This record gives sequence, C-alpha cells and structure tokens, in this order.
Amino acid sequence: MHEPSPQDAPKATGPDETRRPLRVLFLCTGNACRSQMAEGWARHLGRGRLEARSAGIEVHGQDPRAIAVMREAGVDISKQPSTRVDDTLLRWADLVVTVCGHADEHCPVLPPRTERAHWPLEDPARARGSEAEVMALFRAIRDEIRDRVRVLVDARPGKGAVRDAREGRPTAGHEEGNA
Repeated sequence: MHEPSPQDAPKATGPDETRRPLRVLFLCTGNACRSQMAEGWARHLGRGRLEARSAGIEVHGQDPRAIAVMREAGVDISKQPSTRVDDTLLRWADLVVTVCGHADEHCPVLPPRTERAHWPLEDPARARGSEAEVMALFRAIRDEIRDRVRVLVDARPGKGAVRDAREGRPTAGHEEGNA
C-alpha cells in the first residue's frame, strides 16, 4: 500500500486555502524543545484546522523536560520524531514558523507561496538555576507556545487576523489573559 507523502497533496493557494488544513512547519535549531512543543500543541488544538510538523536546522533529539511539561498539560509529544529540515518538509509547508533566532537567521530558502513567520521564544534548555526554576521556565514557554498556536488555529482570513496569528498576536476573544 502506498503511504501518502507530503508532496502527494496539493498546496493550498489563494481562495482554495479553505479546502484543506493549513500546513505549518515549526523550525528550531535542534528540534528538541520549542519546535517540538509547538508541533504538539498544533496537533492537539488544531485538529481539522491545521496540520503540523517540526524540524531543526540540526537534530539534537527531544528534551526530556519538554516531554514532561507537555505531558503535564495532557499532550504527549514523546513519539514525535526529532528531524532535520529538508526540501520535502519545506515543499509540504504552507507556513514555516521559526521559534528561535538561530533558525530564523539560518532558515533555508522557502518555495514560492510558502509563508514565513518568526516567534522569538526564549530557549528553556539554556535555563540555569534549581530544577524547580528550570521547570518553571519550561512551563512558561510551553504556555506561551500554546497561546500562540491557539491564535494561529483560530485565525480567520481578512482584517489581519491571519497575519496577527502568524506573528502570535491575540485576535478577538483571545486577548492576553483570556486564554
């Protein structure tokens, strides 16, 4: 049986974008923390509205703390692969969201019609302090990513809502503090 690959499905362009979910690739340096959490939230919150994958400029493997804090929130990311970005993933994506400065600076050239956004998220893997302090930062970043993904899932075309969602800004009904 033929397993469908990302290039098998047509890309959404123009007014036909409503025919299938938005395909979002979350890109980070090592595909270990932030991009993994973003993929997990997008899969959890975006059922039927968007499809998500994540990748890194390099592959560092998943961070156990990212898995743990997502599990606390009821989202299992433990089986998501830690992968390196390649042309197939870039062709698959309608939107590439870089979640760290390094990935933003080193993002590969995107295919035509693939949009790009940057969410400047702090790297919880670089946190220093007690285990409780480090985990608190992981939780804060997890929650910030959840809020940004929620906005992306809820975005509607027109009036800047999609642009705002791609930048992670709240739209009506999801103002800061109302998440």
